[in-house]
Order: sequence, then C-alpha cells, then structure tokens
Amino acid sequence: MAANIPASNLLVVDDDGGILLQRRRNTGEWALPGGAQGIGETAAQCAIRECLEETGIIAEITGFLGIYTNPKHIVAYTDGEIRQQYENTYIGHPVGGEPTINDEADGVRFVQPADLDAYDIHASMRQ
Repeated sequence: MAANIPASNLLVVDDDGGILLQRRRNTGEWALPGGAQGIGETAAQCAIRECLEETGIIAEITGFLGIYTNPKHIVAYTDGEIRQQYENTYIGHPVGGEPTINDEADGVRFVQPADLDAYDIHASMRQ
C-alpha cells in the first residue's frame, strides 16, 4: 500500500555552528534527526521527539526552515510499505543531552557545514 507520510526533521545547530547528524543503521547514510509524525502529535513535537530518540540531544525549536519533498524519492520497506515522504524541517538549538548511538543510529555528531561534503548524505536530505 502506498502512502504520503508526513515527517519532521530538526536542523539542530550548536553554538559553534555545527549541524547535528546521525548515521542511520538501515542505510549507512548521514541525516538530520527526524521521522514520521505520530497520531495526536504536532509536526514540531514530532521533530523534538525524534531528535531525542535518534540522537540523545534535547533541542528547542527556534525557527522553521521549510517543507521539502522529492517525488522521485520513493521509500520501499521490506514489509511492503511504500512511502513518498514530505518533510517539515525546523531549526533548533541543543539545550541538553549528549550525542548517543541507539538502535536507529550508529553514529551521532555535530558537523561543521564546510565538512558536509565528506559525509554520505542522500540527495533528498541534502536538498
């Protein structure tokens, strides 16, 4: 079954200008923390929750970056679910926590913008 799924990302920037990235265990690619919005949750609440779950970083939202979609980026899961996601991307600042690996991310770090080209990041995420 195909679906359009709303998701939220959080572009967390630290005091040194570093961008919080996680390396996803399922693809090996680096990405902003984010994921599917839950029932009864706002897009902003989703971004904050996903950031904490995926990176160990507690963040507050300071702005809204935009809504991003790529009609050519279709995600097909092994259970048969097919998605064409669109993502609400917020800007945030860390207020607590420590970068922590978990069952979704095997790497979590703040990366300077000048160093992003050295990271394997999906084209849709780079957008």
